[in-house]
Amino acid sequence: PGNTMIMSRLLNELSQKGVLFAATSNTPPNALGEGRFAADDFQREIQGIGSKFTFVRVDGEDFRHRDPDQTLNVCSAEQLAEFVADGSNASVDDFKLLLKHLSTLHPSKYSHLLDGIEKVAILDAFSFKDEFDALRFVAFVDRAYEAQIKMRSTGAALTKIFPANYLQGGYRKKYLRAISRIGAMATA
Repeated sequence: PGNTMIMSRLLNELSQKGVLFAATSNTPPNALGEGRFAADDFQREIQGIGSKFTFVRVDGEDFRHRDPDQTLNVCSAEQLAEFVADGSNASVDDFKLLLKHLSTLHPSKYSHLLDGIEKVAILDAFSFKDEFDALRFVAFVDRAYEAQIKMRSTGAALTKIFPANYLQGGYRKKYLRAISRIGAMATA
C-alpha cells in the first residue's frame, strides 16, 4: 500500500510536467495489486497508475519461465567446498545466521553485502517458518540474481524452502519469482 501511494503521487506529479514513462511488466495495469494485501483499499490509486500507460501486449515465450516445481539437487559439504574452491570470490554463510544478519539491515543494503561476490554458498538451508525472514530472503535473492551470482546450498533445496501456504498467499508472485531466480543461479 505504501509503495502504491508513492508511485501514484510520483507518476501524477511527473506526468503533469510532461514526463513520459515506459515500463515492462508481467502484470497488466488493470491487474496491479491483484491478490495483494489491502489491494481493494487502494483500487483508486492502482487504477490511476494504470491509466497513465498505454498497454501493449508482447506475445511470445517468456525466456525466464522455469518450472516452479523444480527441485534442485542439494549439495553435500564436499560438493559445496568444490563449488567455492575454484578461486572465485565466494561467500559461505550459515542460513540461520544469514537470515539473522539480513534482519538487521534495510533491504536496500543487501546489494552491498554482495559487492565483489561471484558465488554464494549457503549451509544448512531449511524451510521457512517466519514470513518476514522469507520476504527478506526474497529481496536478497533478487539482489544476487541482478548481480548474476551463482548460488548453492546444503540442507534443504533452496527451491523448496518456501512453504505451500506462502505460495498461495498475497506474496505468491514474489516467492515464485525467487524460486525461478534461485533455479537460474543454481544452474548457471
